[in-house]
Amino acid sequence: MKLYLAVAVLMLAFVAYTEAQDQVEEQTIEQRFSNFGEQVAEVGKNLAEKAKTTFEEIQSSKFAADSRDWFQTQIDNLKAKLA
Repeated sequence: MKLYLAVAVLMLAFVAYTEAQDQVEEQTIEQRFSNFGEQVAEVGKNLAEKAKTTFEEIQSSKFAADSRDWFQTQIDNLKAKLA
């Protein structure tokens, strides 16, 4: 019975040791910086896409179209007065 207990404890210690080694080997400083760089690039890409869609929505909105028409009318009126 003591032999089984000793073997079980040794197996648990071995598993804990190998998992700790995997974690150390898995994430080196270089890999962490690489992952961070990839995450920053992904966030920047997502932000750029969101900004682009927002600008497109604003540009095609009714308010923007009405404002452009109003400004164009004002400019045309000013040109007519000066000519």
